Amino acid sequence: MIQSLLNRLLAPTPARLPEPDARLALAALLVRLARTDGVYAASEIARIDRVLADCHGLSPFAAASLRAEAEAFEATAPDTVRFTRALKATTEHEHRTVLLQALWSVALADGERGAEEDQLIRLVTSLLGLTDVDSALARQKAART
Repeated sequence: MIQSLLNRLLAPTPARLPEPDARLALAALLVRLARTDGVYAASEIARIDRVLADCHGLSPFAAASLRAEAEAFEATAPDTVRFTRALKATTEHEHRTVLLQALWSVALADGERGAEEDQLIRLVTSLLGLTDVDSALARQKAART
């Protein structure tokens, strides 16, 4: 499954991802964000598991399993631009703000807001076709949860 997803992401124009690949792509993007500051904290791991469980209706065990698969995938995944472009093609516009809120939730999970995380979220916001206002609103919602 990972190789198949990598092949799709590396295509010149990524196609719409089927549901299992879309789940893995979202999970890997959350992992990439959590790792971007060089510290992959337990609080971030727990938040990723919770986000995956909530977004996909997974049990805690299934969410942790998906995250573990995403950790391996993220290490070999293409650059964030291709990765996010494939997610954009998979996700309806109104659901992209939920994705952004999930990213902010992970970024804020360790109690620190790092410049690297901010930079990645700004890039992903733009690549998802969202605005800075969308990002600010998503951050506010994430901070309340």
